[in-house]
This record gives sequence, C-alpha cells and structure tokens, in this order.
Amino acid sequence: MLIKWLLSIVIVVALLGGLQPLLARYCRLGRLPGDITVHRGGRVWQLPFASTVLMSLLAWLILRWL
Repeated sequence: MLIKWLLSIVIVVALLGGLQPLLARYCRLGRLPGDITVHRGGRVWQLPFASTVLMSLLAWLILRWL
C-alpha cells in the first residue's frame, strides 16, 4: 500500500516538474517568493521551493476532491 502512494507521488511530482516551464509561461510559477534562481558559470539553476509547495497543495486538493 505504501509503495502505491510513493509511486503516485513520484509520478505527480515528475509530471508537475515537466509541466513547470509551460506553467511558468502562463502563471507566476517559478517566480514566487521563496523560489531561488542561481546564475553560475553560464548556467541557470532554479530551485522552485514555493512553486513546488503550491503545486503539491493543488494536487492534494484535486486528489482529495476525487
């Protein structure tokens, strides 16, 4: 039972992570207070902590409603 939940969470997080660039174009995801962007050596590293919490809360609400 625990493996099913863990697998479900991993799949949801992977899907939301893959959709994050598309969502960032239409919403402020990735640019919320609490999201960190680091520019080093010609690369951009994004650590979207607040966006991840917001998307996780949204996924939880949707799954709770179903």
